[in-house]
Amino acid sequence: MSCSVAISSSPVFSPSRIPLSCKSSPETLSLTVAQHHLHASEGSPSASPMPCSTSPFRSRSQRGAAAIRAFRAVDSSSPSPPPTSSSSGLNSVRIASLLKRKRPARIHIPLAEALTFAAPVGSDGQREVEAESERFSVYCKRGRKRLEMEDRHKAELDFHGDPQLAFFGIFDGHGGNKAAEFASEKMGERIVEEVVMRGGESWGEIEEAVKIAYLKTDAEFLKQDVGGGTCCVTALIRKGDLFVSNCGDCRAVLSRAGTAEALTSDHRPSREDERERIENFGGFVDYCRGTWRLQGCLAVSRGIGDSHLKQWVIPEPETKIFKIEPDCEFLILASDGLWDKVGNQEAVDIARPLCIDTENPSLLSACKRLADVSAARGSVDDTSVMIIKLQHFV
Repeated sequence: MSCSVAISSSPVFSPSRIPLSCKSSPETLSLTVAQHHLHASEGSPSASPMPCSTSPFRSRSQRGAAAIRAFRAVDSSSPSPPPTSSSSGLNSVRIASLLKRKRPARIHIPLAEALTFAAPVGSDGQREVEAESERFSVYCKRGRKRLEMEDRHKAELDFHGDPQLAFFGIFDGHGGNKAAEFASEKMGERIVEEVVMRGGESWGEIEEAVKIAYLKTDAEFLKQDVGGGTCCVTALIRKGDLFVSNCGDCRAVLSRAGTAEALTSDHRPSREDERERIENFGGFVDYCRGTWRLQGCLAVSRGIGDSHLKQWVIPEPETKIFKIEPDCEFLILASDGLWDKVGNQEAVDIARPLCIDTENPSLLSACKRLADVSAARGSVDDTSVMIIKLQHFV
């Protein structure tokens, strides 16, 4: 289907009609009008070189005519006739401006080449880690938005050949996995060494041994001159006594006949005594990115490593000691990837049916269930969960 448009107000187009296709695009329509305008201008001496100001195609016909003249002047192999004096200056300006309209050069951004979604060099690339035994089980799951898992764990049964001595730990690294890796390898050995050195007969001696072991592990890691840090929660079982220590926001929760009992208190800058300690040493606590942070960056106030904040981030643990009683069912050690989404009693309620109220208990299934609940509620952090069956150590 075709139609004709007559423009009565333009002296250029009034003598004739321009055939247009209804299926034509706006660009084709503009070019057709421009070409017709050009031919009319060049073929009729009486025609005006500029279109009438009232023409609706004025701006497009000007660009189209200028473009055609520019390409004729540049690309034509045969010499074109010299322009008239009245239009030569205007055409020169149009041709010069048209020739300058080039695509800008490609911008080279070196940083874009360095971006990668691959795991860092030296990373083991693990997404899940699990271990299962009759007395304990552990499950570690990498966060959805993490390139590498920064959590680590340690479990030593029959430590140094002693069936009454066992060590367990969860280590939640930040700023890399170096600190968590180092602490998981050294902490248990340092604690047992200090216990043996002091005799380890009284609770006070063992509490002091644990403290010295934490401080030594931190000092040794700082000598490595490696960045990053780690939070810790450890459990030492010796002759039926349980020594639970933490440094940071990893947490230990005991199930006592189905009732949750928190054995540790998170070390966060929002805690009143921690904030007071930080400010007394010249630091500050600020609320940013949804949580209270030390010096505006770190969301914990104690830990191993963090050399750039060592003035305020101390490695001194808090320890709770008690004797394992018959109603002490199991102990949950976990990183904040769990506790940020699951409450203490809720964690016990989820794990207990799989650990106690069944003919075939599965501690590993309970660990996985807790990690899955945390992930389903939106956790993107690494999540590590360890469950220890305490009745095996009475």
